[in-house]
Amino acid sequence: MKPAPWIAVLAAFLIAGLGQSAFASYCGAGSYSCCPTPACSPSGDFCSARSCCTSYKMVQDVVYDKCTVTKYRTVYDTVCEQTPVQCTRNVCETHFRDEAYETCKPVYQTCYRDVCHTVCKPVQKTAWRCEQYTVQVPYTQTCYRDECYTVCKPVYQTCYRDECYTVCKPVYQTCYRDECYTTYKQCNETHYKDVCYTVCRPVVECQQVDCCGGEWKTVVQQGPASCCNRCVQTPGRWEWDCNRCTQVYRPGCTRNEQVSCPGPISCKQVWVPRNEKKTVMTTRMVQEVKTCRVPYQVCKTVPITQTRRVPYTTCHVVKECRTKKVPYTVCTTQQEVRHRRIPYNVCQTRCEVRTRQVPYTVCSYEPQQVSVKVPYTTCTMIKECHTRKVPYTVTKQVCETKYVNNTRCVPRQVPYCETVCVPRCVTRCVPVQTCCPTPTCGPAPMPGCTSCGN
Repeated sequence: MKPAPWIAVLAAFLIAGLGQSAFASYCGAGSYSCCPTPACSPSGDFCSARSCCTSYKMVQDVVYDKCTVTKYRTVYDTVCEQTPVQCTRNVCETHFRDEAYETCKPVYQTCYRDVCHTVCKPVQKTAWRCEQYTVQVPYTQTCYRDECYTVCKPVYQTCYRDECYTVCKPVYQTCYRDECYTTYKQCNETHYKDVCYTVCRPVVECQQVDCCGGEWKTVVQQGPASCCNRCVQTPGRWEWDCNRCTQVYRPGCTRNEQVSCPGPISCKQVWVPRNEKKTVMTTRMVQEVKTCRVPYQVCKTVPITQTRRVPYTTCHVVKECRTKKVPYTVCTTQQEVRHRRIPYNVCQTRCEVRTRQVPYTVCSYEPQQVSVKVPYTTCTMIKECHTRKVPYTVTKQVCETKYVNNTRCVPRQVPYCETVCVPRCVTRCVPVQTCCPTPTCGPAPMPGCTSCGN
């Protein structure tokens, strides 16, 4: 270890403070005790001893020792205690009291009385009588319920159309001569003629048409930012409340600070036009001339010539156009709501009175006077007194002790171990290399031996 500069300065002050005698006694040093034994040995060289002078100083170092410390923390236990409480309870008791009441007891007594009546000697004879009795006869009754249903009713309507027709009316004339006469025979021939008619045929054409179109786009704009005040609350802490034996939350303090708020955002619809080409379908009608063959009937009269002497009849045909009404029927369907009665059977029973012949015996009696004792019962009410137990309820208060559970917090100390670092000072000797001062009374230093100042 290199000697610190302040040690040399301190040594210089000590040397200056000592007297000349000290320097003379110890050859310029404060004491020989600061030099090691080999350096102060008379057998050594003074220059070598002077250059190897070593001193020691006490240095204190702080050392941290780990030790386990037992600490205590307070733990609250919840203790439930039963506390006696005096209370009053109503108790209902049932008692009985004697109550007198009267009852009437019937006393029956049998008595007899003489009854004179006429007794007839029975003479039996069988006869028949008509007896009516009632019989439950089941019968079925037909009932009706109304039901609506829809029918499609055809409605026929007779219409008439005018139709023209040609009638060939023959005119006959009878003559008697020898001559040739001609008869006519009618025959129908079918001919065809070409009839032209015009039809319209649709032709679809596609055309490109320029049109102005576009679309709506949403543009979002944000306004300038602004500053606003905001209330900020610092975090709170939980504290133990000894009065209520519970943790209580203590909120932190509040402060106002300025916050930069973003500007408002607005949205608006913007129309973006653009030119578009659309395909338009157009339809036009083109007339076409078509030909069809239409058949028609031709009535032709063929003459026949004969010669004979017979009466002959000449006939010429006169055509006559007539009009007749030709009926035709048009059928239409018309919905009609109808009602119908739907029968259903209801089974019921009815009382029917019937008659039957019941045989019975007819007795004819011969009168005879007979005296008979007829018993009869008399009832007499006798009053009796009875006693009965009538219950009644008596309420009385009974004192009793109830136990109420009370909860309280009991603190207790719980030990726990914690490792801490304990500082302590350690003193140790540190060697310091020092140079001895130059002697004032000795011989001159030898070559190679330098002083502390050099």
